[in-house]
Amino acid sequence: MKDRELQGKVAVVTGASSGVGRAIARAFAEAGANVGLIARNAEALDNAAREVRACGGDALALPLDVADAAAVDGAAAQVVERWGHIDIWVNDAMVSVFSPIREMQADEFRRVTEVNYLGYVYGTLAALRHMRPRNQGVIVQIGSALAYRSIPLQSAYCASKAAIRGFTDSLRSELIRDRSQIQVTMLQLPAVNTPQFEVVRNRLPEHPQPVPPIYQPEVIARAAVRAVLKPRREVWIGWSAVKAIIGQRLIPGFLDRYLAKHAWESQETLRLPPGHPRRHDLDNVDAPLPGDRGAHGPFDARARSFSTEPALRRSAGWLALGGVGALVIGWAARRR
Repeated sequence: MKDRELQGKVAVVTGASSGVGRAIARAFAEAGANVGLIARNAEALDNAAREVRACGGDALALPLDVADAAAVDGAAAQVVERWGHIDIWVNDAMVSVFSPIREMQADEFRRVTEVNYLGYVYGTLAALRHMRPRNQGVIVQIGSALAYRSIPLQSAYCASKAAIRGFTDSLRSELIRDRSQIQVTMLQLPAVNTPQFEVVRNRLPEHPQPVPPIYQPEVIARAAVRAVLKPRREVWIGWSAVKAIIGQRLIPGFLDRYLAKHAWESQETLRLPPGHPRRHDLDNVDAPLPGDRGAHGPFDARARSFSTEPALRRSAGWLALGGVGALVIGWAARRR
Protein backbone atom coordinates (compact mmCIF):
# COMPACT_ATOMS: atom_id res chain seq x y z
CA MET A 1 0.00 0.00 0.00
CA LYS A 2 1.09 3.60 -0.55
CA ASP A 3 2.29 5.67 2.39
CA ARG A 4 -0.23 7.78 4.32
CA GLU A 5 -3.24 6.79 2.21
CA LEU A 6 -5.51 7.39 5.21
CA GLN A 7 -4.06 10.83 5.95
CA GLY A 8 -6.65 12.97 7.74
CA LYS A 9 -9.07 10.09 8.29
CA VAL A 10 -10.53 9.31 11.70
CA ALA A 11 -10.89 5.67 12.70
CA VAL A 12 -12.35 3.92 15.74
CA VAL A 13 -11.17 0.41 16.61
CA THR A 14 -12.81 -1.73 19.27
CA GLY A 15 -10.77 -4.47 20.91
CA ALA A 16 -7.78 -2.19 20.30
CA SER A 17 -5.77 -3.17 23.38
CA SER A 18 -4.46 -6.47 21.98
CA GLY A 19 -4.35 -8.89 19.09
CA VAL A 20 -5.87 -8.00 15.74
CA GLY A 21 -7.35 -4.72 17.01
CA ARG A 22 -3.95 -3.56 18.28
CA ALA A 23 -2.31 -4.39 14.95
CA ILE A 24 -5.07 -2.65 12.99
CA ALA A 25 -4.75 0.51 15.08
CA ARG A 26 -1.01 0.65 14.33
CA ALA A 27 -1.58 0.00 10.61
CA PHE A 28 -4.16 2.79 10.40
CA ALA A 29 -1.77 5.19 12.13
CA GLU A 30 1.04 4.23 9.76
CA ALA A 31 -1.34 5.04 6.90
CA GLY A 32 -1.99 8.50 8.37
CA ALA A 33 -5.22 8.08 10.37
CA ASN A 34 -6.08 9.35 13.82
CA VAL A 35 -7.43 6.50 15.93
CA GLY A 36 -9.96 6.19 18.75
CA LEU A 37 -9.08 3.09 20.75
CA ILE A 38 -11.78 1.15 22.61
CA ALA A 39 -11.16 -1.73 25.03
CA ARG A 40 -11.56 -2.55 28.72
CA ASN A 41 -7.88 -2.75 29.72
CA ALA A 42 -6.84 0.86 30.39
CA GLU A 43 -3.14 0.02 30.83
CA ALA A 44 -2.87 -1.81 27.51
CA LEU A 45 -5.00 0.84 25.82
CA ASP A 46 -2.63 3.62 26.93
CA ASN A 47 0.28 1.63 25.51
CA ALA A 48 -1.62 1.14 22.25
CA ALA A 49 -2.20 4.91 22.12
CA ARG A 50 1.54 5.51 22.49
CA GLU A 51 2.20 3.10 19.61
CA VAL A 52 -0.32 4.93 17.42
CA ARG A 53 1.39 8.25 18.13
CA ALA A 54 4.79 6.71 17.41
CA CYS A 55 3.44 5.56 14.04
CA GLY A 56 2.43 9.11 13.15
CA GLY A 57 -1.24 9.29 14.13
CA ASP A 58 -3.05 10.97 16.98
CA ALA A 59 -4.79 8.68 19.49
CA LEU A 60 -7.65 8.79 21.96
CA ALA A 61 -7.88 5.98 24.52
CA LEU A 62 -11.47 5.14 25.48
CA PRO A 63 -11.58 2.44 28.16
CA LEU A 64 -15.02 0.81 28.23
CA ASP A 65 -16.93 -2.45 27.77
CA VAL A 66 -18.55 -2.71 24.33
CA ALA A 67 -21.46 -4.58 25.94
CA ASP A 68 -22.51 -1.18 27.33
CA ALA A 69 -24.39 0.56 24.51
CA ALA A 70 -24.45 3.94 26.23
CA ALA A 71 -20.69 3.82 26.80
CA VAL A 72 -20.07 3.03 23.13
CA ASP A 73 -22.27 5.96 22.10
CA GLY A 74 -20.40 8.19 24.50
CA ALA A 75 -17.06 7.10 23.07
CA ALA A 76 -18.20 7.89 19.53
CA ALA A 77 -19.26 11.35 20.70
CA GLN A 78 -15.83 11.92 22.26
CA VAL A 79 -14.13 10.98 18.99
CA VAL A 80 -16.30 13.44 17.07
CA GLU A 81 -15.67 16.13 19.67
CA ARG A 82 -11.92 15.53 19.30
CA TRP A 83 -11.62 15.28 15.51
CA GLY A 84 -14.96 16.40 14.09
CA HIS A 85 -16.14 13.21 12.41
CA ILE A 86 -15.71 9.43 12.06
CA ASP A 87 -14.60 7.97 8.72
CA ILE A 88 -13.88 4.36 9.74
CA TRP A 89 -15.26 2.10 12.43
CA VAL A 90 -13.76 -1.35 13.05
CA ASN A 91 -15.62 -3.81 15.29
CA ASP A 92 -13.20 -6.35 16.72
CA ALA A 93 -13.74 -6.78 20.49
CA MET A 94 -14.31 -10.37 21.62
CA VAL A 95 -14.21 -12.87 24.47
CA SER A 96 -14.45 -16.65 24.26
CA VAL A 97 -14.88 -19.90 26.16
CA PHE A 98 -13.18 -23.13 25.08
CA SER A 99 -15.47 -25.80 26.44
CA PRO A 100 -17.79 -28.64 25.45
CA ILE A 101 -21.38 -27.41 25.34
CA ARG A 102 -22.38 -29.84 28.08
CA GLU A 103 -20.08 -27.94 30.47
CA MET A 104 -21.07 -24.43 29.40
CA GLN A 105 -23.07 -22.17 31.71
CA ALA A 106 -25.99 -20.03 30.60
CA ASP A 107 -24.28 -16.82 31.72
CA GLU A 108 -21.25 -17.69 29.57
CA PHE A 109 -23.38 -17.80 26.43
CA ARG A 110 -24.99 -14.52 27.50
CA ARG A 111 -21.68 -12.79 28.10
CA VAL A 112 -20.05 -13.93 24.86
CA THR A 113 -23.15 -12.81 22.96
CA GLU A 114 -23.19 -9.42 24.67
CA VAL A 115 -19.56 -8.70 23.81
CA ASN A 116 -19.04 -10.41 20.47
CA TYR A 117 -22.42 -9.86 18.83
CA LEU A 118 -24.16 -6.99 20.63
CA GLY A 119 -20.85 -5.17 20.94
CA TYR A 120 -20.67 -5.15 17.13
CA VAL A 121 -24.30 -4.02 16.90
CA TYR A 122 -23.73 -1.17 19.35
CA GLY A 123 -20.55 -0.13 17.57
CA THR A 124 -22.27 -0.19 14.19
CA LEU A 125 -25.20 1.88 15.46
CA ALA A 126 -22.84 4.44 16.97
CA ALA A 127 -20.88 4.65 13.73
CA LEU A 128 -24.02 5.07 11.64
CA ARG A 129 -25.29 7.93 13.80
CA HIS A 130 -22.20 9.94 12.90
CA MET A 131 -21.70 8.69 9.34
CA ARG A 132 -25.27 9.16 8.08
CA PRO A 133 -25.32 12.99 8.24
CA ARG A 134 -22.20 13.07 6.05
CA ASN A 135 -23.38 10.08 3.95
CA GLN A 136 -19.93 8.54 3.97
CA GLY A 137 -17.76 6.16 5.93
CA VAL A 138 -16.62 2.55 6.11
CA ILE A 139 -17.65 0.01 8.75
CA VAL A 140 -15.36 -3.02 9.02
CA GLN A 141 -16.64 -6.12 10.80
CA ILE A 142 -13.85 -8.47 11.90
CA GLY A 143 -15.36 -11.88 11.31
CA SER A 144 -14.06 -15.41 11.00
CA ALA A 145 -14.36 -18.45 8.79
CA LEU A 146 -16.20 -19.80 11.86
CA ALA A 147 -19.06 -17.46 10.93
CA TYR A 148 -19.79 -20.02 8.21
CA ARG A 149 -18.36 -23.28 9.58
CA SER A 150 -18.71 -23.77 13.32
CA ILE A 151 -16.32 -26.07 15.15
CA PRO A 152 -16.64 -27.98 18.42
CA LEU A 153 -15.51 -26.46 21.73
CA GLN A 154 -16.16 -22.86 20.65
CA SER A 155 -19.96 -22.90 20.39
CA ALA A 156 -20.60 -19.45 21.89
CA TYR A 157 -17.90 -17.79 19.79
CA CYS A 158 -19.00 -19.47 16.55
CA ALA A 159 -22.63 -18.54 17.17
CA SER A 160 -21.70 -14.92 17.80
CA LYS A 161 -19.73 -14.71 14.56
CA ALA A 162 -22.63 -16.19 12.59
CA ALA A 163 -24.93 -13.62 14.20
CA ILE A 164 -22.61 -10.80 13.15
CA ARG A 165 -22.73 -12.02 9.56
CA GLY A 166 -26.54 -12.11 9.63
CA PHE A 167 -26.76 -8.61 11.09
CA THR A 168 -24.25 -7.25 8.58
CA ASP A 169 -26.10 -8.75 5.60
CA SER A 170 -29.31 -7.04 6.76
CA LEU A 171 -27.55 -3.73 7.23
CA ARG A 172 -25.90 -3.91 3.82
CA SER A 173 -29.22 -4.43 2.05
CA GLU A 174 -30.80 -1.51 3.90
CA LEU A 175 -27.93 0.80 2.99
CA ILE A 176 -28.29 -0.20 -0.65
CA ARG A 177 -32.03 0.54 -0.55
CA ASP A 178 -31.30 3.95 1.00
CA ARG A 179 -28.72 4.65 -1.73
CA SER A 180 -26.27 5.34 1.07
CA GLN A 181 -22.61 5.93 0.37
CA ILE A 182 -21.66 4.25 3.65
CA GLN A 183 -19.76 1.03 2.95
CA VAL A 184 -19.81 -2.16 5.03
CA THR A 185 -17.22 -4.89 4.66
CA MET A 186 -16.63 -8.09 6.63
CA LEU A 187 -13.25 -9.77 6.90
CA GLN A 188 -13.48 -13.53 7.42
CA LEU A 189 -10.32 -14.49 9.26
CA PRO A 190 -8.24 -17.65 9.47
CA ALA A 191 -6.51 -18.68 12.69
CA VAL A 192 -4.48 -15.77 14.08
CA ASN A 193 -1.65 -15.63 16.62
CA THR A 194 -3.21 -13.31 19.20
CA PRO A 195 -3.16 -13.17 23.03
CA GLN A 196 -6.80 -14.34 23.17
CA PHE A 197 -5.51 -17.87 23.77
CA GLU A 198 -3.84 -16.59 26.94
CA VAL A 199 -7.06 -15.09 28.35
CA VAL A 200 -9.98 -17.22 27.12
CA ARG A 201 -11.89 -19.32 29.63
CA ASN A 202 -10.49 -22.78 29.06
CA ARG A 203 -11.84 -26.20 30.02
CA LEU A 204 -9.57 -28.18 27.71
CA PRO A 205 -6.88 -30.41 29.22
CA GLU A 206 -4.04 -28.43 27.61
CA HIS A 207 -3.29 -24.90 26.41
CA PRO A 208 -5.71 -23.68 23.70
CA GLN A 209 -4.38 -22.78 20.29
CA PRO A 210 -5.74 -21.47 16.98
CA VAL A 211 -6.38 -24.26 14.48
CA PRO A 212 -3.33 -24.22 12.14
CA PRO A 213 -2.30 -22.75 9.79
CA ILE A 214 -1.77 -19.67 11.95
CA TYR A 215 -1.26 -16.10 10.69
CA GLN A 216 0.24 -13.06 12.37
CA PRO A 217 -2.15 -10.21 13.27
CA GLU A 218 -0.31 -7.85 10.93
CA VAL A 219 -1.63 -9.91 8.00
CA ILE A 220 -5.15 -9.01 9.09
CA ALA A 221 -4.18 -5.39 9.73
CA ARG A 222 -2.93 -4.98 6.17
CA ALA A 223 -6.14 -6.51 4.86
CA ALA A 224 -8.16 -4.08 6.99
CA VAL A 225 -6.37 -1.08 5.50
CA ARG A 226 -7.02 -2.42 2.00
CA ALA A 227 -10.67 -3.02 2.90
CA VAL A 228 -11.04 0.62 3.90
CA LEU A 229 -9.32 1.94 0.80
CA LYS A 230 -11.31 -0.32 -1.52
CA PRO A 231 -14.33 -1.75 0.30
CA ARG A 232 -15.57 -5.14 -0.81
CA ARG A 233 -18.59 -7.07 0.42
CA GLU A 234 -16.42 -9.70 2.11
CA VAL A 235 -12.78 -10.65 2.13
CA TRP A 236 -11.77 -14.23 2.91
CA ILE A 237 -8.24 -14.14 4.28
CA GLY A 238 -6.03 -17.19 3.89
CA TRP A 239 -6.59 -20.41 1.99
CA SER A 240 -7.73 -22.14 5.17
CA ALA A 241 -10.67 -19.73 5.49
CA VAL A 242 -11.57 -20.24 1.83
CA LYS A 243 -11.62 -24.02 2.24
CA ALA A 244 -13.75 -23.85 5.39
CA ILE A 245 -16.35 -21.54 3.84
CA ILE A 246 -16.61 -23.39 0.53
CA GLY A 247 -16.53 -26.75 2.27
CA GLN A 248 -19.49 -25.79 4.45
CA ARG A 249 -21.47 -24.92 1.34
CA LEU A 250 -20.66 -28.19 -0.42
CA ILE A 251 -20.11 -30.94 2.14
CA PRO A 252 -21.39 -29.80 5.56
CA GLY A 253 -22.24 -33.33 6.71
CA PHE A 254 -18.76 -34.59 5.97
CA LEU A 255 -17.27 -31.63 7.86
CA ASP A 256 -19.50 -32.41 10.86
CA ARG A 257 -17.98 -35.89 11.07
CA TYR A 258 -14.45 -34.77 10.25
CA LEU A 259 -14.46 -32.13 12.98
CA ALA A 260 -16.02 -34.54 15.47
CA LYS A 261 -12.96 -36.72 14.98
CA HIS A 262 -10.18 -34.17 14.61
CA ALA A 263 -11.19 -30.80 16.09
CA TRP A 264 -10.35 -31.54 19.72
CA GLU A 265 -6.62 -32.14 19.35
CA SER A 266 -6.20 -29.33 16.80
CA GLN A 267 -7.37 -26.76 19.37
CA GLU A 268 -4.91 -27.56 22.13
CA THR A 269 -1.15 -27.80 22.22
CA LEU A 270 2.00 -28.45 24.21
CA ARG A 271 4.12 -26.61 21.61
CA LEU A 272 4.73 -23.46 23.63
CA PRO A 273 7.75 -21.22 24.14
CA PRO A 274 10.23 -22.39 26.80
CA GLY A 275 8.91 -21.69 30.27
CA HIS A 276 5.43 -20.85 29.07
CA PRO A 277 2.72 -22.24 31.40
CA ARG A 278 0.74 -25.17 30.03
CA ARG A 279 -2.51 -23.74 31.36
CA HIS A 280 -3.95 -20.52 32.73
CA ASP A 281 -6.54 -20.26 35.48
CA LEU A 282 -7.68 -16.66 34.98
CA ASP A 283 -9.66 -15.31 32.03
CA ASN A 284 -11.03 -12.01 30.75
CA VAL A 285 -14.60 -13.11 29.99
CA ASP A 286 -16.24 -11.03 32.71
CA ALA A 287 -13.49 -8.52 33.48
CA PRO A 288 -10.15 -7.54 31.94
CA LEU A 289 -6.95 -9.05 33.25
CA PRO A 290 -4.11 -6.74 34.30
CA GLY A 291 -1.06 -6.32 32.10
CA ASP A 292 -0.40 -5.59 28.45
CA ARG A 293 -0.12 -8.61 26.16
CA GLY A 294 0.37 -6.70 22.91
CA ALA A 295 -0.69 -7.93 19.49
CA HIS A 296 0.99 -11.36 19.37
CA GLY A 297 0.20 -14.59 21.15
CA PRO A 298 2.71 -17.35 22.01
CA PHE A 299 2.78 -18.90 18.52
CA ASP A 300 5.27 -16.65 16.71
CA ALA A 301 7.45 -19.62 15.74
CA ARG A 302 4.57 -21.15 13.76
CA ALA A 303 2.71 -18.07 12.52
CA ARG A 304 2.84 -16.87 8.92
CA SER A 305 3.61 -13.23 8.20
CA PHE A 306 1.98 -13.21 4.76
CA SER A 307 -1.20 -14.48 3.15
CA THR A 308 -2.43 -15.40 -0.29
CA GLU A 309 -5.38 -13.06 0.31
CA PRO A 310 -4.43 -10.42 -2.31
CA ALA A 311 -4.08 -13.13 -4.95
CA LEU A 312 -7.34 -14.66 -3.82
CA ARG A 313 -9.14 -11.38 -4.38
CA ARG A 314 -7.70 -10.94 -7.86
CA SER A 315 -8.45 -14.51 -8.93
CA ALA A 316 -11.42 -15.37 -6.72
CA GLY A 317 -13.44 -17.13 -9.39
CA TRP A 318 -10.72 -19.51 -10.53
CA LEU A 319 -9.55 -20.22 -7.01
CA ALA A 320 -13.07 -20.90 -5.79
CA LEU A 321 -13.56 -23.31 -8.70
CA GLY A 322 -10.28 -25.02 -7.90
CA GLY A 323 -11.24 -25.23 -4.24
CA VAL A 324 -14.58 -26.80 -5.12
CA GLY A 325 -12.83 -29.39 -7.25
CA ALA A 326 -10.31 -30.22 -4.53
CA LEU A 327 -13.03 -30.59 -1.91
CA VAL A 328 -15.17 -32.81 -4.10
CA ILE A 329 -12.21 -35.01 -5.00
CA GLY A 330 -11.22 -35.29 -1.35
CA TRP A 331 -14.76 -36.14 -0.32
CA ALA A 332 -15.08 -38.78 -3.03
CA ALA A 333 -11.77 -40.35 -2.03
CA ARG A 334 -12.89 -40.69 1.59
CA ARG A 335 -16.17 -42.30 0.50
CA ARG A 336 -14.37 -45.17 -1.17
